[in-house]
Amino acid sequence: MHGTKHHLQKEFFLYNASKARSKTYINMREISERFRLPPSEYVIIPSTYEPHQEGEFILRVFSEKRSLSEEVENMIEAERPSRPSAKAREKSEEEQQFRNIFRQIAGDDMEINAEELRNVLNNVVKKHKDLKTEGFELESCRSMIALMDTDGSGKINFDEFRHLWDKIKSWQKIFKHYDTDHSGTINSYEMRNAVKDAGFRLNNQLYDIITMRYADKNMNIDFDSFICCFVRLDAMFRAFHAFDKDGDGIIKLNVLEWLQLTMYA
Repeated sequence: MHGTKHHLQKEFFLYNASKARSKTYINMREISERFRLPPSEYVIIPSTYEPHQEGEFILRVFSEKRSLSEEVENMIEAERPSRPSAKAREKSEEEQQFRNIFRQIAGDDMEINAEELRNVLNNVVKKHKDLKTEGFELESCRSMIALMDTDGSGKINFDEFRHLWDKIKSWQKIFKHYDTDHSGTINSYEMRNAVKDAGFRLNNQLYDIITMRYADKNMNIDFDSFICCFVRLDAMFRAFHAFDKDGDGIIKLNVLEWLQLTMYA
């Protein structure tokens, strides 16, 4: 893994033994060790005895020649998948089921608000017995409306809903992949990999924010929180790209634009 600047996955540590570590791994206030290592590239990983704890540490590196060190992080970016064509979905049985449920709830205008979206989604999700969830919260559905509502009406039509469901289905597959014990939750480390699989590249600070915002006291994330997190990420990246006209990765917002962005996304 020479030259890599990206977060190392669990597989790396399964196949690469540590070059040096503390002699005893016990729960003490302070543990100090000195190591002498040959010139090379090293990943230094401080850790706490209990998981998900924070602590301060001091690291001193002595080198006869000039050496470089930096925090291993990913670039912040998101893949932008294209929409599946409507023709590819026209004849599917699921498509017809969606139209029937959507029509019953939406009424003549064929548009739904957040509460109606919650009814549609929960009607569909409850048919997936393998998902141990009580359904979506209203706040999650409000975020979904904000993501898909292109005309600012506070409602979405059937095509916008269908595109939303395509996203939820792809995220659902990722969730089920990491929920190996079928508990209906995934832990914060699995969430990091799930975010990557969904096409988002974040840094360590943002992963910590996700854990604080969406995980419970045991650092587990349930299905509703999982989907809500991805909806928010998708919405924020879409909003940023809309403001980033020249594509340089920098935007300038006035206070009104900033409040609209944070309140609506």
